[in-house]
Amino acid sequence: MKGILVGAAIGYVLGAKAGRERYDQIVRLWHRFTANPTVRKTAAQAKDKAFEAAVQAKDLAADAAGKAADAAGKAAEKAPWRHQEEETNGKAYTPPVTPRT
Repeated sequence: MKGILVGAAIGYVLGAKAGRERYDQIVRLWHRFTANPTVRKTAAQAKDKAFEAAVQAKDLAADAAGKAADAAGKAAEKAPWRHQEEETNGKAYTPPVTPRT
């Protein structure tokens, strides 16, 4: 929402033909708006919430990566060819990939 308002204000300022006086008026209004304690408090709260959400997302991603690695390890252990060995050289046997239909 803020980005839309800023974009609209910039577009108006750049496209306005009212002259330097109107530009100065808009700048003064913008400074008065951003200096408002309520606006500053709301902006700080939004910034804090965004930071908290980013930290939570990072933690969730790390948990998901750990769970995926565990699941992959368990699946590999249960693979039917895991304990089969080729008779000739004793290496683990990996079956050929068959295309899905």
